[in-house]
Amino acid sequence: MTGAARREGRALDHILIHGPPGLGKTTLALILAAEMGVKIKITSGPVVEKASDLAGLLTSLEEGEILFIDEIHRISKTVEEFLYSAMEDFRIDIMIDQGPNARSVRLNIPRFTLVGATTRTGLLTAPMRSRFTLQTRLDYYNHEDLFKIVRRNCALLNMRVDDGGAEEIARRARGTPRIVNNLIRFTRDYALERAGGVVTCEVASAALELLEIDRHGLDEMDKRVLRVIASNYGGGPVGLGTIAVAVGEDEQTLEEVHEPYLIQEGYLGRTPQGRVLTDKGWRVLGLPPRGRADQEELF
Repeated sequence: MTGAARREGRALDHILIHGPPGLGKTTLALILAAEMGVKIKITSGPVVEKASDLAGLLTSLEEGEILFIDEIHRISKTVEEFLYSAMEDFRIDIMIDQGPNARSVRLNIPRFTLVGATTRTGLLTAPMRSRFTLQTRLDYYNHEDLFKIVRRNCALLNMRVDDGGAEEIARRARGTPRIVNNLIRFTRDYALERAGGVVTCEVASAALELLEIDRHGLDEMDKRVLRVIASNYGGGPVGLGTIAVAVGEDEQTLEEVHEPYLIQEGYLGRTPQGRVLTDKGWRVLGLPPRGRADQEELF
């Protein structure tokens, strides 16, 4: 896509990147700008409150430049409609003056590329989604890719780490590069204080245990959720609201932060009646799975 655009000397088509937080949506937009050899302007949905804010951004763009809007689902309806003509026709209509003297002036803007990023694709309206030529989803990284990221970032930080230490950090990063970077920094500080600056498997394990992140990548809240379902409700099914009250956490936080990883890794399942522990969920708690004749099929 970038190669064809460069050969033809045109701007990239508009791109929508969606997926869980921390997977590199902003980084990917920066890579696109570097590949195209153009500048990039970065903003976020909540910042663009009024149409005039967006007009200022659009009129300052140069030919072929990239405008990156993070959390694009959070822009207001008025701003979104203002963006339609800019994306399709590369022009905007602005109002000058007020009252009886008010008039609309049409401004042409350079052909640009809008790269939108969102963690909540369902909150984008259908007209907005349809204006993106390419819609791509970023998924959680596998262990091998995270291992490579750990090795590369440790090298950039001049941090001494062996394969065992890198493996341990990658294993506990929940498939997310942003978490990898956070764990690397904490492990580096721990190693400098207590292990002569060298990160081995044992050093990384000891450091991350201080953060209460186990070898499966589960933190303390993850394990509390699983334990509550197991001990208080016999493995489920149980509603999310009930779980939230039992663990003392906000329902939305559980659904958006903790549940995706637990479900993806197969520790938790959803049924029409509520959340249930899977066999793997029982085992990670060190308990034998409890069979139920009326257990609902997970999805």
